[in-house]
Amino acid sequence: MKENSVLRLKLNVLRQLLIMKIRLLYLIFQFFIFFSGFSQPSVIRIDSLLHVYYKSSAPGAVIAIAQHHKTLFKKGYGESDLLTGKPITSDDLFNIGSLTKQFTAFALLDLYYQGKFSLTDTLGKFFNLPPGPASVRISQLLSHSSGIPDHYSFTDTSKIKHATDQDVLAAIQKSDTLYFPSGTHYRYSNTAYCLLGLLIEKLSGISYPRFLREQVFGPAGIRDAQVFQTGRPIPRRVTGYDRAENGTFIKSDADESLFFSTEADGGIYMSMNDYLKWCRALESGVFSRTPMIRKAWTGQTLIDTAHSLWYGDGWFIHRPAGSTQTIYHTGSNGGFRTVVFLVPSLDYCISIFSNRSDIDLEELVARINQILSIPDNSFIKSGPLESFIHSWPIFAPCKETRSFSTSFKKNLNAKDMVLN
Repeated sequence: MKENSVLRLKLNVLRQLLIMKIRLLYLIFQFFIFFSGFSQPSVIRIDSLLHVYYKSSAPGAVIAIAQHHKTLFKKGYGESDLLTGKPITSDDLFNIGSLTKQFTAFALLDLYYQGKFSLTDTLGKFFNLPPGPASVRISQLLSHSSGIPDHYSFTDTSKIKHATDQDVLAAIQKSDTLYFPSGTHYRYSNTAYCLLGLLIEKLSGISYPRFLREQVFGPAGIRDAQVFQTGRPIPRRVTGYDRAENGTFIKSDADESLFFSTEADGGIYMSMNDYLKWCRALESGVFSRTPMIRKAWTGQTLIDTAHSLWYGDGWFIHRPAGSTQTIYHTGSNGGFRTVVFLVPSLDYCISIFSNRSDIDLEELVARINQILSIPDNSFIKSGPLESFIHSWPIFAPCKETRSFSTSFKKNLNAKDMVLN
């Protein structure tokens, strides 16, 4: 009996050792698969760089790099919420700010190719507006050449906690001015995309969030993405933060910013895992709607002649003569910052979602591209990406505004968009 007990003990120890070896081999295999697209030194350099930017006990970011429809690098850094200390993961939902505009543009182009409207149609055909805004064409709203006034100054904020696209329409109905004759200049406009979201609802007969869910997210396999709606909980939602002059982090989210909540210009919450599905869908053509992608990625409004920088439909396009074309966009909303950068000819895409406002994501992407020898034409330094933050100018109607907007001011001033 004693020999049998010893034998069973030895067999149990051997079994445990075997299980440990199998697990170790699996981890090694996973590590090899995860990083097989890049050289190990490059992976180590990227990871080390990100650890410099994002500390484990502070707000952070999730980053993903994909090529040829395969995810080659994906990792979270820092905390999703400073109260809970929960580490950021690629399943967490970030507010993606103005990356929302690529979804709004895609949804509207879907309706366009269905024959629901003409791009030369004016706003006045669909909404009751003063003559100035009523004369603006849909194509000019998409490409930021409308000249339509910003809604912030015309919005009655006395009874609003979370502004909506309907509030934007009500504000524009009070103004009969344009910054310039439509179609003659470039001026980035959150207002324009809020109105496009309302147009999607009018043309489709359903709400903007539902249209995205059924016609855009669904076909791409995106299951968890949501549009911000007051009172509707968002599972695994990340909290945004700004940084005060004393270095501490202060919450800068929907409750701290009146215009954070407008939908079609910057209201989407999405995880990095779901955004990777979107990037793969764009590059692989799984939508079976490639004309829409070509249209969105075609320059419509010239921004910078010297650097050949254009705005398409929801995207910036950089296409210098004789050089590689790059396509990208940034997002800013409260304490959230996002960026996506693509090189279509290389099937390359890098995306960063961050829940802190004091990190220059454009510079970070450029440094990672340099490590990977990706030609990016110094894309961020070639011209303005966004004229101002999605929730401008009311970042946080509270007493801390002056103290914690320092990092935001620095980021704007570095891009020649001075905030006094």
